[in-house]
Amino acid sequence: MTQSPSPAPKSESKDSAAKASNSSRRTFLRNSSLLVAGGAMVGANLSLARAAHPYGSDTIKVGLVGCGGRGTQAVQQAMNTAGGEVKLVAMADAFSDRLAGSLRGITSKNPEKVDVPKDRQFVGLDGYKGVVASDCDVVFLATPPGFRPLHFEAAVAAGKHVFAEKPVAVDPAGVRRFLAANEEAKKKGLSVAIGLQRRHERKYMATVQAIQEGAIGDIVLARAYWNGDKPWWHPRRDGQTELEYQMRNWYNFNWICGDHIVEQHIHNLDVINWIKNDYPVSAQGQGGCQVYTGKEYGEIYDHHFVEFKYADGTVMLSQCRHQPDTWTSVSEHCHGTKGRADVSGSKIYDAEGKILHDFGKLGGDGHQQEHHDVFAELRAGKIAEEGEWGAKSTMTAILGRMATYSGQVISWENAMKSEVVVSPVDQITSFDFVPPSKPDENGYYARPTPGKTKVV
Repeated sequence: MTQSPSPAPKSESKDSAAKASNSSRRTFLRNSSLLVAGGAMVGANLSLARAAHPYGSDTIKVGLVGCGGRGTQAVQQAMNTAGGEVKLVAMADAFSDRLAGSLRGITSKNPEKVDVPKDRQFVGLDGYKGVVASDCDVVFLATPPGFRPLHFEAAVAAGKHVFAEKPVAVDPAGVRRFLAANEEAKKKGLSVAIGLQRRHERKYMATVQAIQEGAIGDIVLARAYWNGDKPWWHPRRDGQTELEYQMRNWYNFNWICGDHIVEQHIHNLDVINWIKNDYPVSAQGQGGCQVYTGKEYGEIYDHHFVEFKYADGTVMLSQCRHQPDTWTSVSEHCHGTKGRADVSGSKIYDAEGKILHDFGKLGGDGHQQEHHDVFAELRAGKIAEEGEWGAKSTMTAILGRMATYSGQVISWENAMKSEVVVSPVDQITSFDFVPPSKPDENGYYARPTPGKTKVV
């Protein structure tokens, strides 16, 4: 189970690895004052750990579930944090080649921070159980998102702090399950961090704070985009079961990915939710598949357009697509009664178009910064509380998909109550399991049809 198809990073020299580590540590120290001064932004999602150990300069032991590119990178970024050692002590993946590649990649950069003997390398669909049963302090969850609620629930039950990649589910049932486990995490004083890294980028934080303080007046319209090129896929191999084929190509199947509106576009939708400090009350939209119609692209759409509405009347227009030779943009924008904000560009303009603020120099690299923040807080005896908004921004993306798949106006309330289960991960105990998406006699998968597909 892997969150990214990217191969494990190539090895590099010890000197270059040391330079990268030192650079990351300098970045941490430079931004540490922002972490304190920006307490109203970061601190809103942190609380004192009731049960968590304040690690200080002690070693924090990490276990990785899902050894794809994203999981591998996240562990390496955790190892770059200052204040004490971070050591990888356990790993799990459904596929042995993915685990071995990840282990080689991490070891090549930080050999002294890896202690994962064979008996703590867990391969198979139930490998996550070995990691959560190990003596790790923090579990990194980086499998495809369909498995996230199951794995998160197990980690919390075992009393582990969690870093979970986004999104945290692919259907409302999974969101409800994640939220329930998140409540248990709060009771246990466990840190829950989510891989929506823009919330840790200082330039985003300053821009959002300025908007929330009225820099552009009342927001009347927001725009969010993830318009890119094409999805990835791996050819079918001889001897693969249908489950293994789909898991190797998880991005193209809804039961394990949620479609790219959920898997990728969640980042942009989350930024608007963050600015609004709220979530949409309804959505309607349209989408389909015009370009990537081949059997290799499974059942997902290649474009979505959604109109979300918030309780105060604000409208968010959302676009995401995989279509070559088209306009590409991964960005967020807000329009208010006094001006506008290019949020991703970290600029705020008045009504005449004059730049009032440019926060671009405050820095980005949210993938690294989120780990600087989370591990610094753990060492200070505080915990991240990002689970609720991570789950609700996931639900925002799912709401959008429900609207495009059905062609109906879908309310948040009805969506949250939906009993239409997309991901049957609890039933999967072997690779002989037949997944819910089945190819026809020609190898094609049926795509959702607006006006016919049931989502609620």
